[in-house]
Amino acid sequence: MHAIDRRDRPGPAQTAAVSAAILELLLPHRRAAERDLDPGRESVADFPEQLDRLGDFVARGEPVVFALPGFPCKSPNPAKVLGHLPDEGERLSLAFLDGLCASVAAVHPPGARMVICSDGHVFADLVRVPDAHVDAYTDELRAVIADNDLDRLSVFDLRDVLGEDPTGPVGPRTHEDKRAWLHARHAPTLAELRAQVRSDEDTLRLYRGITRFLFEDTADFAGTRSALQRDCRARAYGVIQRSRAWSDLIAEHHPRAVRLSIHPQRRGADKFGIRLLDAPDVWATPWHATVLRRPDGPPRLLHRAEAARLGTLVHHHGRPSHFHQAAH
Repeated sequence: MHAIDRRDRPGPAQTAAVSAAILELLLPHRRAAERDLDPGRESVADFPEQLDRLGDFVARGEPVVFALPGFPCKSPNPAKVLGHLPDEGERLSLAFLDGLCASVAAVHPPGARMVICSDGHVFADLVRVPDAHVDAYTDELRAVIADNDLDRLSVFDLRDVLGEDPTGPVGPRTHEDKRAWLHARHAPTLAELRAQVRSDEDTLRLYRGITRFLFEDTADFAGTRSALQRDCRARAYGVIQRSRAWSDLIAEHHPRAVRLSIHPQRRGADKFGIRLLDAPDVWATPWHATVLRRPDGPPRLLHRAEAARLGTLVHHHGRPSHFHQAAH
């Protein structure tokens, strides 16, 4: 991956054509919002924000930079995942993202790279996952990238912003301190967010989706179902506040990046929703599910309990990895 010599940089027409060609590579993998009822008929013209950002890199003859928040930590619900470390779901997803970046070089020689903005520490207290599990998960992500030569990928997390040394003399020390710093500096107020949930369909859908995830991920709640629902609704507001704060922090550190999202996004949004693996649920991710490898189709994300019903457990380097479904 390299920058093009200034004399060889494309003019406006070629910049527009190359930017459109890059976006065409993303469209087959788009995770669309429900309001986009026929995503197969969309065109690159439906995504002006992404075309503008791509054009900035193309016109300069530089590698495109994508930023993807996600890959936080595994769900704490053992009925959904195999453990707290990355497994086949993450390996397949990271390989897919590296391959997507590699494909850009066919239409834009400088190629592309992707920054995985791992947000586990941002939400750990709200999703009830120990920070030690988040550290182990993120460190293993970096190991998967290195071990598989996925050199178009990198990982960015709160430790890159505020340091790793909990006894350091400057700045927030503990993970809780770092979350408080992020929230105070960037998060919208609860009143602002509640107003958006009442007035904006996309925010309401996001709030409902996160509430559902928190409800499903809670495996050991001692109270009633209705009490758990109230608890999850309150935590969902906190998750969205932190998500907005994290998004602003990413924008500070990667201001020119083409923004991707693992959540469904509507046409024209400032983020482009991207699907990592096949799943029956549009909200499914590798960290909320388990991979089932099938003889008659691509690997699929399912809850662990469902994948176990359909397939046999496979280990990778001594750890549970995924399930394999035998041919009938």
